Amino acid sequence: MNEIMKTCKKYKRSGIATIAKKMGLYPYFHPITSEQGPLVKMEGKEIIMLGSNNYLGMTGNNQVKSKAIRAMQEFGVGTTGSRLLNGTFALHDSLEQRLAKFLGKQDCVIFSTGMQANLGTISSLLLSIDDSVVISDELNHASIIDGITLAKLPKNRKVIFSHNDANDLKQKLKTVPKGKGIIITEGVFSMEGDVPPLDKITELAKQYDAMLYVDDAHGIGVLGPEGRGAAAKFKVTKEVDILMGTFSKSFASSGGYIAADKAVCNWVRHHARSFIFSASMPPANCATVHAVLDLIENDNSYRENLLCVADKMRKGLDDLGFEIGLSTTPIIPIIIGDEMKAFKFYKKLFNHKPKGIFTNPVRAPAVPKGRELMRTSYMATMTEDLIDDALSIFETVGKKMKFI
Repeated sequence: MNEIMKTCKKYKRSGIATIAKKMGLYPYFHPITSEQGPLVKMEGKEIIMLGSNNYLGMTGNNQVKSKAIRAMQEFGVGTTGSRLLNGTFALHDSLEQRLAKFLGKQDCVIFSTGMQANLGTISSLLLSIDDSVVISDELNHASIIDGITLAKLPKNRKVIFSHNDANDLKQKLKTVPKGKGIIITEGVFSMEGDVPPLDKITELAKQYDAMLYVDDAHGIGVLGPEGRGAAAKFKVTKEVDILMGTFSKSFASSGGYIAADKAVCNWVRHHARSFIFSASMPPANCATVHAVLDLIENDNSYRENLLCVADKMRKGLDDLGFEIGLSTTPIIPIIIGDEMKAFKFYKKLFNHKPKGIFTNPVRAPAVPKGRELMRTSYMATMTEDLIDDALSIFETVGKKMKFI
C-alpha cells in the first residue's frame, strides 16, 4: 500500500479525532439547521451560540440580506474566473474603492478569503527582494505563518518576537538591516482576544525603517471609530503600511482584503498567486460587505451593543472565578490548560438542558501546549436573557467540573 495512504488510514484508526469520537467528545463539524444568530438550532435543540465570529449580528440583518439577494439577481451567483481575467465585476472595483476610503488608505485589494489574502500578500512581499526579513509575533495566525513559509526564507531571515512585547521586538529589530524588514502582528489575537501595543510598535517600525503589516481580521467592525479597526483605535492608521482583514466576521460574508498605498496594492495584484489563480468573490458576497458598511458608517449602535455584551460576559465569567486571560474584546477565552478537560467541558456545555452552549475548544498548535482553552465570542444581537442564561450554564457546568 502507498505510504501516504497508510498514514491516512492509521490516522483514521487511531488519530486524536478518532479517539475523541470514541469517547463521545469530538467537538467539530456540528451542522447548524437555522440562521446563525445568538440562538441556533443544532442536533434538534436550542443552543446559545458563543462560538461565532458574527460579531455585529449582520448575517440575519434584513437590509443586508436584501442587498445580497438583489446583487445575485443582477449579477448571478458566481464569477467563474480570477480577478486578473474574467472575474472582475463592477462590485469588486467599487468595494475596493470604498474600503480604501473607509480604512484611510490609497487602495485596496480584495481576495476570495482572508487566508488567501495573508498567503498571497505576505509571500509576494517577502519575495520582492532577495534579503527581506520578517519579524513576526510568536502567536500570529496560521495563515500568517503559512504566508511566511511560502516565501521559503532561510532561517536567519525569519525572526520571532515575544507575544505583544514591544521591548523584545526592539531587541529583535536591532538585528535586522534597516529598510529590509517587515513586522507582522494582529490587531486582535483570535484565540485570546488581546490587543498589541500598536502605538509602540509603529514607533519601532519607523525607528528601524521596517514595514508594518497588521492582520485586523477580528478588529475591523469592532474597534475604533465606526469600527475602522485596531489601527484607528490607536490613531496610527497612517503609520501602518498594510491593513489586512476579512469579510467572514463583522461583515457577515466571505473574503478578505489588504489596504495600503497604490504601489503595494499594484505589486500584490500582479504577484500574489492566491489572488491571480483564484476565482473572485461572488457578487452577493461583495454586496453583503457594501450593505454592512452602509449600516456601520452611519450607526454606532451595533458596535456599542457588542462591546456592552462582551463587557457583561467578561465581568460575569471573571466573577464566577474562571481564568479569562487579558481579553479586552468580544473574544473571551476560558483557560483550561488540558486538552481532554477542554473537550469534556465543551461537551457538558453543549449537552446542557433545556439550552446548551456552543463554544470552541482550542488545542495546540492553535494555542501553546498547556494553555488549552474554550474560545468564546459574542454578538451585538445577544439579549440580556441570553447573557443570564449563558452565565448560569457556565456556573453550573464549571462547578460540576471543579473549574470554579
